[in-house]
Amino acid sequence: MKIKSLLTVLFVWVSVLSFAQDIGFQYHITLMEPGNPAKSYPLKDGGNGSLSSKDPIPVEVIQRQINNGQTIKIEVSITGKENIYYNFEELIRLETFKHEDCEFLMPGFWYHRNLRSPKEAPSFATSDSWQVREDRLSSPLTGVFDRKSGNYYTVARLDDFQTESLTTHTSGDVILSGKTSIGFTGFKNVDGTSSLVFGFPYHEAPKTYIRKLTLVSPVRAFEKLAKGETRKLTWEIRKGKASGYSDFVADTWSYVFDTYKPKPLADVHNTAEAKKLLSNFYKESFVDNYDLKYYSGVHLRTDDCISTGSAEVGFVGRVLLNAFNALEYGEEVGDESLVRNARAIFDSYLSRGFTKNGFFREFVELSRNEEPQVYSIRRQSEGVFAILNYLAYDQAKGRRHPEWESKIKQLLVNFSKLQQPDGSFPRKFNDEFKIEDESGGSTPSATVPLTMAYSYFGNKRYLESARKSAAYLEREIISKADYFSSTLDANCEDKEASLYASTAMYYLAFVTSGKERARYIDLCAQAAYFCLSWYYTWDVPFAQGQMLGDVGFKSRGWGNVSVENNHVDVFIFEFATVLEWLANQKNEQRFSQFSDVIKSSMLQLMPREGHKFNIAKVGYYPEVVQHTNWDYGKNGKGFYNDIFAPGWTVASLWQMLSPERVEEFFARKKN
Repeated sequence: MKIKSLLTVLFVWVSVLSFAQDIGFQYHITLMEPGNPAKSYPLKDGGNGSLSSKDPIPVEVIQRQINNGQTIKIEVSITGKENIYYNFEELIRLETFKHEDCEFLMPGFWYHRNLRSPKEAPSFATSDSWQVREDRLSSPLTGVFDRKSGNYYTVARLDDFQTESLTTHTSGDVILSGKTSIGFTGFKNVDGTSSLVFGFPYHEAPKTYIRKLTLVSPVRAFEKLAKGETRKLTWEIRKGKASGYSDFVADTWSYVFDTYKPKPLADVHNTAEAKKLLSNFYKESFVDNYDLKYYSGVHLRTDDCISTGSAEVGFVGRVLLNAFNALEYGEEVGDESLVRNARAIFDSYLSRGFTKNGFFREFVELSRNEEPQVYSIRRQSEGVFAILNYLAYDQAKGRRHPEWESKIKQLLVNFSKLQQPDGSFPRKFNDEFKIEDESGGSTPSATVPLTMAYSYFGNKRYLESARKSAAYLEREIISKADYFSSTLDANCEDKEASLYASTAMYYLAFVTSGKERARYIDLCAQAAYFCLSWYYTWDVPFAQGQMLGDVGFKSRGWGNVSVENNHVDVFIFEFATVLEWLANQKNEQRFSQFSDVIKSSMLQLMPREGHKFNIAKVGYYPEVVQHTNWDYGKNGKGFYNDIFAPGWTVASLWQMLSPERVEEFFARKKN
């Protein structure tokens, strides 16, 4: 036993030594006197934890390292010898990591090298070194993965995040108006070697991203430290090994979940309360003065929520899914007006909602008689999804709709014409089947209704088409961890591509068995980890006067949208249910625990009387929730954009609040 214990101690000591030899530390502190240029001072480790400058500086910096073999905890204390304004930076050079061999992770913001993103957004197309403020990230962490060795390093901030302050400028050297908890993190190419860089307060470089496709000059913040005052900061460096980028992302998500331990919010609405509030959207948004009847759910102003002339089948409007929600709920609670209006929507789309070749008229601006002639596999798929739910629901009650069935069968014929030899579906096309955007990133949105159509109609052609699309997803999307271009208002890495991929495999698992089903479960989990990396495990702080902070908003459980659209939202639909199911299939309770966080957190901004959260009408759930120094066009951090689309937010939350739907759909007998 003594020999075994000695060998264990020796192994741990060798691991610690190896970890320490792999990395090198560099330190800088930058000081600024108001009205004068900032000056940066390199710091050296004096051997006793003191980080000192060769020039006299009015600040004391002490660092303590706690090495646990696979992690090094770094504790930094900064004390002012007189009143100072400072910015501290630490760099860890990964001596064995060639930058050209590495890929990077800043959860919810940066994947691989962000090469799917345009040069107007953060991407390797602009620079191979990036550092950003922590509240841009779903977890305040940066990771570097070496493709050749499979080794990776991460650095995570471990402090409490309680405060934020305002600044007068978005670029340059800025002095904070008060205390902040927000630092920065990122990666750098240092003479061909990858390095982790982090510090406090925030410093974004080489650019700062202030709104959609708008990069401006870098920003560096300075916090005031009074004479004798000390700021304590903590980070953790972690080393690991992964079989590939997906494994790296999955391992990192498990680590951040265990590190930040997000808990569900207390005192949130139960399902009945939430649906009652959301149902007001169906009552107030119904528009019946055009040939197409619809719920007005896109291009609304937050300050009045007055209905517009825009009717949209999928993506952000979700008219048909909302009609199904209203029908089901109206019958459940005995509200005839909800039922009547929902059926009016279905009837109007049945008679006037299709193009000459059988596609949904997916977006129509009725007030101006404008209608784009380019269609998308995503909106078309979301329309089929809604109608199949409607048909199965009514069929279970003894009501049949043969005309609708005929329309959907024709649309599925169109799908077969669009599906490419590799199994993918083009992102955009016209009514003559001419492909306008061949990208396959939206393919999983089609897999879902194809699987449902097989179950409803019993036609194996639909299942074969779904299987073919799943093979494409496995080969080109999931195995390469390349989730992109699912959202229609951006063309980049995005959350919804991984969410749809995971959901697609979940649906396929209901109609398959044996080894095939087991493979779909594995793929579902792999995509789910990637999707989870977009969701916040921590609560970003807000300054007083930023509405979201003033009302007590917690960001945990909300997902960032994409590299281009750097805000959080409630896009969830079935994903919380998928996580619950995966928890049992894969014996991974983190999934169900985080599902509980999502389901509680996403209801916290529910507009209701006395608690409108800057939304004019009850139940019109907010969309563009701006949680970091970025805006979609108006207002910035702590507020919403002034234009929003409650059509999809209501539909998303309603689907989350109806976890039994999917299993019930597949449990019904085929025709």
